[in-house]
Amino acid sequence: MYQITKLYRQYLLLVHYLQGIKRSVFAFFFCLPTSLLALLLLLLLVYNGFSVFCVNLPFPAKSQPEPANLVPGESIGETPVRKRSTKISSFLMYAVKEENPPAILKTQLPTLLKSTFSKVPRNSSSFLRPKRGRKRRIMSQIVSFVDKQRQFQRRITEFFKDSSCKVRFFVTWISSLDSFGDRELFAIESLFKSHPNACLVIVSNSMDSQKGNRILRPFWDKGFKLIAINPDFDYIFKNTPAELWFNRLKEGKVDPGEVSLGQNLSNLLRLALLYKFGGIYIDTDVIVLKSLAKLRNSIGAQTINLETGKWSRLNNAVLIFDKQHPLLFKFIEEFAFTFDGNKWGHNGPYLASRVVKRIDGRPGFNFTVLPPSAFYPVNWSRIRSLFRGPRDKVHSKWLHTKLDQIRKESFAVHLWNKQSRKMKVENGSIIGQIMFVSSVTLPIPSL
Repeated sequence: MYQITKLYRQYLLLVHYLQGIKRSVFAFFFCLPTSLLALLLLLLLVYNGFSVFCVNLPFPAKSQPEPANLVPGESIGETPVRKRSTKISSFLMYAVKEENPPAILKTQLPTLLKSTFSKVPRNSSSFLRPKRGRKRRIMSQIVSFVDKQRQFQRRITEFFKDSSCKVRFFVTWISSLDSFGDRELFAIESLFKSHPNACLVIVSNSMDSQKGNRILRPFWDKGFKLIAINPDFDYIFKNTPAELWFNRLKEGKVDPGEVSLGQNLSNLLRLALLYKFGGIYIDTDVIVLKSLAKLRNSIGAQTINLETGKWSRLNNAVLIFDKQHPLLFKFIEEFAFTFDGNKWGHNGPYLASRVVKRIDGRPGFNFTVLPPSAFYPVNWSRIRSLFRGPRDKVHSKWLHTKLDQIRKESFAVHLWNKQSRKMKVENGSIIGQIMFVSSVTLPIPSL
């Protein structure tokens, strides 16, 4: 009996021991994933610690422009500068690289040749240095871009050497290629319809590209002379008041304001181009109806005072001036000294109106202010009426009368894109009939 009890106790101890082994095995397997996760997190933490203190250096960059300070400007009419280094830096990139523009409409320029670099300790190990292939690729892109800008003078000089260029036209395009649509193409068509022997220079970053060339190819195939050139601002603004203004802008000493800086830059660029080369500037929403070759040193009035019969506001959508005309210099000077990026039109149409009123009656300026019917037969508030077809007999009669007036008195029609961009051309409308007459055998766009 005693032996049976002893065997039973040994049996219970064996069972208890086996159960302990079983629990240990299960505990090991249950804890294994947690251990692996802890080990993985530890490795990630170590890697993150290295990456915080060791950053690749793509290429050495020049010192960053000094940030704008709350210091009153020293130039006449200069706006006090607030701390807006981000806006100024984003402006420069938009002016020089438009192929991938920001989604927002307000143009802002990132620093020319902006580099993203961080400080790296001198004793950093060689494995922290950037890959040579990447560095060479980045430097190649920079050199290519700088060369593209420096080619502006050579390319435009060679372009104008063509003796068949009877009239010089300039257009600026500061937006992306996606925004260059049927309306802009039709504006170019109408220009060549009225001036088949003209030369057109499209000053643009985005258009001076392979995709831009594909857009312009139909005009080259028809034998028309046009070219898209990336602007060299330093060359274009040289020896004008715009030179100092642009340098201060790049240094962060000019407040770009809330209005699209691309729009304001376009206002300045058109003045500087005409001052340097002479010719005709037109906006891309201007449909040309007649030859402008006989006009010289002219600017169009947008509105007139019905009581006095004198103009009350000028517009800069169409400008026709000789090279180095004194009025253009005054326009550029006014832009540089009174620039205000927070007031729409202050650096454009209102600028032209201010300067012309100021010099009225002074000798040495030879120019003509054309009536609104020349380029602006319909004001912006009524431009939609040109896109609508006849509603009834009375409306149909008005359309025919207005169309006859435009054909007799107008050299061009400004479409006021901001107000009419979403308008469709209806059958029997004035714009529809103008399109039919102004086409140069390219497919008639829908606008």
